[in-house]
Amino acid sequence: MDNTQIAKEVIEALGGRENVRSVAHCATRLRVMVVDEAKIDKDRAENIEKVQGAFFNSGQYQLIFGTGTVNKIYDEVVALGLPTSTTSEQKAEAAAQGNAFQRAIRTFGDVFVPIIPAIVATGLFMGFRGLLTRPEIMSLFGIAEYNSDFITYTQILTDTAFIVLPALVVWSTFRSFGGNQTIGIVLGMMLISGSLPNAWAVASGGDVTPMTFFGFIPVVGLQGSVLPAFIIGIVGAKFEKFVRKYVPEVLDLLVTPFITLLVMSILGLFVIGPVFHVVENYILAATNALLSLPFGLAGLLIGGVHQVIVVSGVHHIFNLLESQLVANTGANPFNAIITAAMTAQGAATVAVGVKTKNPKLKALAFPAALAAFLGITEPAIFGVNLRYRKPFFLSLAAGAIGGLVASLLGLAGTGFGITIIPGTLLYLNGQLLQYLLMVAVSFAAGFAFTYFFGFEDEKKAAAERPIKTQPRVSAVPASAVADQAGEEIVSPLVGEVIALENVADPVFSSGAMGKGLAVKPTEGIVYAPADAEVTIAFETGHAYGLKTTNGAEILIHVGIDTVSLNGRGFDMKVSAGQTVKAGDILGYFDPAVITEAGLDTTTMVIVTNTADYAAVETLASGAVAQGDAFLKLVK
Repeated sequence: MDNTQIAKEVIEALGGRENVRSVAHCATRLRVMVVDEAKIDKDRAENIEKVQGAFFNSGQYQLIFGTGTVNKIYDEVVALGLPTSTTSEQKAEAAAQGNAFQRAIRTFGDVFVPIIPAIVATGLFMGFRGLLTRPEIMSLFGIAEYNSDFITYTQILTDTAFIVLPALVVWSTFRSFGGNQTIGIVLGMMLISGSLPNAWAVASGGDVTPMTFFGFIPVVGLQGSVLPAFIIGIVGAKFEKFVRKYVPEVLDLLVTPFITLLVMSILGLFVIGPVFHVVENYILAATNALLSLPFGLAGLLIGGVHQVIVVSGVHHIFNLLESQLVANTGANPFNAIITAAMTAQGAATVAVGVKTKNPKLKALAFPAALAAFLGITEPAIFGVNLRYRKPFFLSLAAGAIGGLVASLLGLAGTGFGITIIPGTLLYLNGQLLQYLLMVAVSFAAGFAFTYFFGFEDEKKAAAERPIKTQPRVSAVPASAVADQAGEEIVSPLVGEVIALENVADPVFSSGAMGKGLAVKPTEGIVYAPADAEVTIAFETGHAYGLKTTNGAEILIHVGIDTVSLNGRGFDMKVSAGQTVKAGDILGYFDPAVITEAGLDTTTMVIVTNTADYAAVETLASGAVAQGDAFLKLVK
């Protein structure tokens, strides 16, 4: 089938031209904004020749074609009349979609996602502290007194993030709403200043009492408060932009920060803080009341509906609730219940992978399940379970059972943001065996329900179109092909190695594009990982396609969703058709620009023709320098 015919099938599967708002593409996938998701024939779309997978993400229907192919399909669908837009315009359109509640919840996600790494680290510290401060463990290290310097140090590790949490929330909210982040962090620190009465000390009923202004306004620090800090951040960012609009540029540096901090400190401490602290207390009380329902009903309910909430896109509300719980109680029962729901979802996907004889579905199911067990269930939901419907709904029942077990066992994590396999570290404070039991029950239920009742292998699988491989045209003379037994690829970056399944993009983490590794870069330079021809050089500078002299096809994708930057922060130094040597500079990028845009700098190095090799072995871990052994391709 030629690309024109594939493009026609894509348009028909999308519900026709009238159902497409706009189409764009990045290095690997066609990104489509549709009018009505229900009009998409997803089964047909996923079985179109050259389509390697399809799913909804960030309000877009994304069809994975791979490097090179996606450009050609894009040209064909545009030629057939589909409207175009840039990926940044699509991202803005996706953000505006949904009702006011959905947009508000998405804003919670935008604010809390940058904070989660610090909370995760603190949660791990709390788990390890619970383990290390047991008397039998302390005695092994010769620590006899609980009030030792060692204990003080562990308190620094476990308490700091939650003490400054309001400041982090104000900073992140300023970042999300376009305010000056430095002003945001200073304003946030004002709210928890040591000169204010400590909120926790006041709440304990000791000698510390609130300050009183104007004879009737009680003022305390906002330690542990999340919602007031969030509201103060929104108002502060918008107020700063309002002030800047009317202040002459020559005075902006002096006047805008002064007025913003003065006005917002008054509003924050005297108005917004007290009012929304009361609101926050009601929310916390309601949350605790829900979690305290008898007979494990909270786990049954939340475990059963959590993945439906993920599909709706409003699951970021849990970030607010979990942060409040951990900041105020040090325990997070939601984490265990959510883990149960996610484990059941991954187990259902494993069952599909085990039972199916369809090699394409099997190749999709197992990587998607692995991503789920590492905390990302979207590939399992959209790539497998919802596609066949019964696995998804039966996994909800299994999640309810696992959630019930979690509640009955009284499980509560010491942080939030990680689940299942990584989440184990949140239960080292004496809850590990109960946690593993809950995970085992959730997995067994999800797998059994789906394997025996939820999935019948497609009878039409045998009639499905086989995956056709196009004849590969060598870009280099046959004499240049060297050792057919294997090839070694060196690191094209300087940074920290990340396993591909831990990448926060389902297209890469699921292995749909091929095997490889990722790097969290500490230097903004991309080097050639082997002697090769540049086959693809995106004008945005965010991705490179290479074909080595030994025939390996390598994709280097700088950052996640960085195509939306439209080349800002990137400086490409090569062009398609150019020959490079290992170690040559392909281009530069500015990690700060990527981070300031709220994007992830993690860079993927993928062997896109993985199927041509018996194995793609990883040779690197931890810190890696340019030129270090990275991947080995075995014929």
